[in-house]
Amino acid sequence: MHSFPLRTTRRLLGTLALAGTAAGLLLPATALAETWPAKPIKVIVNFPAGGAADQIARAVTVPLQAALGQPVVVENRGGAGGNIGGEAVAKSPADGYTLLMSSGGMVSVNPHLYPKMPFDPTKDLVPVAAAARVLVFLEVRPTLPVNNIEEFMKYIKANPGKLSFGTPGNGSSPHLAAEMLKAQANVFAVHVPYRGAAPAMQDLLGGQVDFMFDPGIGLQHVKAGKLKLLAVGSSRRSPLFPDVPTLEEVGLKGFDADTWFGFYAPAGTPPDVVSRLNREINKVLATPAVKERIHALGGVPAPMSPADFNARAAIDSTRFGALIKARNITGD
Repeated sequence: MHSFPLRTTRRLLGTLALAGTAAGLLLPATALAETWPAKPIKVIVNFPAGGAADQIARAVTVPLQAALGQPVVVENRGGAGGNIGGEAVAKSPADGYTLLMSSGGMVSVNPHLYPKMPFDPTKDLVPVAAAARVLVFLEVRPTLPVNNIEEFMKYIKANPGKLSFGTPGNGSSPHLAAEMLKAQANVFAVHVPYRGAAPAMQDLLGGQVDFMFDPGIGLQHVKAGKLKLLAVGSSRRSPLFPDVPTLEEVGLKGFDADTWFGFYAPAGTPPDVVSRLNREINKVLATPAVKERIHALGGVPAPMSPADFNARAAIDSTRFGALIKARNITGD
């Protein structure tokens, strides 16, 4: 057995301790990527139950949990245009066990609406996977005396301030679509914001508001004859309603209120975990059941890389930011 002087022994022990500390610092991210997921995953939807984000999240998470081998639980935390749920995820541990499902508006629109957000979505969150391109559909209550978009445009111009429209809240994509309509057609209608698309849709069905740009949850009511669908607020017609014109076709040039909904994670989440999630979610989006559910909302599955999803948000930030400034829209 070798023996060392006391000073040498202490030096060796110190070196080993430092090496152990360094290994410990390197281990968590590597070990996490190798063992993840080892427990249930929570997906926070930053809008109330029943809306487009909620329905897409639930459609995706059921097959996702089968692919990952762990439960994937959806939790709704609506409010403040999505900021409450977004903040909850942004301030969660970056370990891959808390994700966000949101409309792209929280990243591309909210910074223009709220000058003092409690977090920075472009720095405190990382894009994981886009889920769907969500269109908005101009629908009116069945008792409104119009039967097509041309008649609607004449009616709203002849009745300034007499019509009201519901939205999921200030700065939501349906709200921005209505503001585009008002600006380009030079018309005025009263905005009635709600806490989510589902309660706004209920009031449209009940006749409390006259029209709404619907993110797809009301299409079942259109098919049942309970609402009139007049136009699509997209750059192209919906495959679900190929005979329904876009607003651009009736003279509102460049009208495009599409948004991309998708999944985000806290900044610092291991890249291997983000890559795994992206691969699995993209696979899920290609399954017939999930494609059918997204199509039923009038949306289009939109698998893409995290980098492409991030680039899409930057483009939307520029175009929606200009509208918000021009229309003096706030998040209040």
